[in-house]
Amino acid sequence: MTFIGSPSASLSVLDGRARDIFRRIVEGYLETGEPVGSRTLSMTGIALSPASIRNTMQDLTLAGLLASPHTSAGRIPTHAGLRLFVDGLLEIGDIGAEERREIDGRLAGRGRGFEEALNEASSLLSGLAGGAGIVASPVRDAGVKHVEFVALGHDQALAVLVGDDGTVENRLMPLKAGVTPSTLQEASNFLNARLKGRPLHEARSEMRVELDAARRELDAAAARLVEDGLAAWSGGAERERALIVRGRANLLHDHETVEDLERVRVLFDDLEQKEQLIGLLDGVSTAQGVRIFIGAETRLFSLSGSAVIAAPYMSGRQRVLGAIGVIGPARLNYARIIPLVDYTARVLGRMLDGQDS
Repeated sequence: MTFIGSPSASLSVLDGRARDIFRRIVEGYLETGEPVGSRTLSMTGIALSPASIRNTMQDLTLAGLLASPHTSAGRIPTHAGLRLFVDGLLEIGDIGAEERREIDGRLAGRGRGFEEALNEASSLLSGLAGGAGIVASPVRDAGVKHVEFVALGHDQALAVLVGDDGTVENRLMPLKAGVTPSTLQEASNFLNARLKGRPLHEARSEMRVELDAARRELDAAAARLVEDGLAAWSGGAERERALIVRGRANLLHDHETVEDLERVRVLFDDLEQKEQLIGLLDGVSTAQGVRIFIGAETRLFSLSGSAVIAAPYMSGRQRVLGAIGVIGPARLNYARIIPLVDYTARVLGRMLDGQDS
């Protein structure tokens, strides 16, 4: 498993003493959410006097890696400090057997619809990670394999579009009087001859021009069917992208100060910015591993000071389908959540690709 961060300060600027104290402070803060002071550090077995510890903490503060909240004598990591810790000192293990079974059991079953799988994955990550789970539906850019109009009665038809990636899109359409089985076949043949192997959203505008020229050859009812079918099928990039956010209530836990609650309020506002969130996840889709954003590293969450851990989910042919992740306070349990996001993304990709596990 790999994860990708943003450029940050190098650990090489810290000597062994500073690196050890810095690591202990960040680990203590991530575990408790409280500032860590020199007295607390001196009780962890570190072989330094409280005065030496305080001097080193001051140096780390001046370097922009630690901050002192309010009048507390303790320190917490800044977002730059968290980035340095995540990139260079974080020890990441694997997820537990019980969590693996839960993810497999809830996502890997057959018969689950596409949107249902995305909803389940977002809810699952939210529950396991304790933040808000997010997932964006992918851009559907596969070529067309087959199209067909099937009569369901005298006044209704089913417009079926099958993609090269195995996806099937069905739309119910009203039929006007006078439409015969041969009309349905004529419209199907016309579209198959021109769409096969091409993404629908690319071919749609050209098809409308062709349709105007072909009206002399097509039966009027068949021409109407072709036009209605082109309008009914979503066709990939023109389809409304779905953004699924689950577990907002988790973000309200463990906040004791007015400042904490204000950051959560700002975060709730951020989570309503659908286009920006989808853009963030689309950026994750270009990465070959888990990607992490902390605070101002993404403009969307700069005010709330939140963190995002996300990973792309891919088909069996390593084609990126989309991205899934967790949003929460900067004090996320990175060591635990990173492998959770990574494994969930891999299982979701296999499930959507029609594999068993």
